[in-house]
Amino acid sequence: MSEPQEIIPIGKNDLVGMVAQLFAEGYRLVQIGCSTIQNSYEINYTFDKEYRFKNLRVTAAPEEEIPSISAVFANAFLYENEIHDLFGVPIKNINIDYGGTLYRTAIKTPFSVENVKLPEPPKPKTEVPQPAAAKPKQQAESPELQKAEAPEVQKAESTEGQKE
Repeated sequence: MSEPQEIIPIGKNDLVGMVAQLFAEGYRLVQIGCSTIQNSYEINYTFDKEYRFKNLRVTAAPEEEIPSISAVFANAFLYENEIHDLFGVPIKNINIDYGGTLYRTAIKTPFSVENVKLPEPPKPKTEVPQPAAAKPKQQAESPELQKAEAPEVQKAESTEGQKE
């Protein structure tokens, strides 16, 4: 069983105010996740209160600065450093800012828009006329089925002989 998830799309300028409101209402920060989407990033902030999730969703263009929420939820600094290092999203005013050194990676910002090649969306299928298919041959029945039907066939044959 799953519960409905509340996802609230917001602008980056509303982020800190809404997060402060959730904190005041008793919510806790569960996670901050980032995804590379077509030429932008989707950042989801998930909060919980009494086993109910609330998600704030911010969409940001490459190089667009996002405000930190670490002044409200101190533990957000790890998520925010990770998003900066792996996606290249600039996050301003992180309480503890690693300055791009939280992770050592072979490629700088491996999940950035520049480094992630998203697959092309599937193209609509065109109808191709199919040749008329021959009727499939019936598969031979298993020996068990043949044995199970055999007494009925024998019984039917014996009753026909009695009628004559």
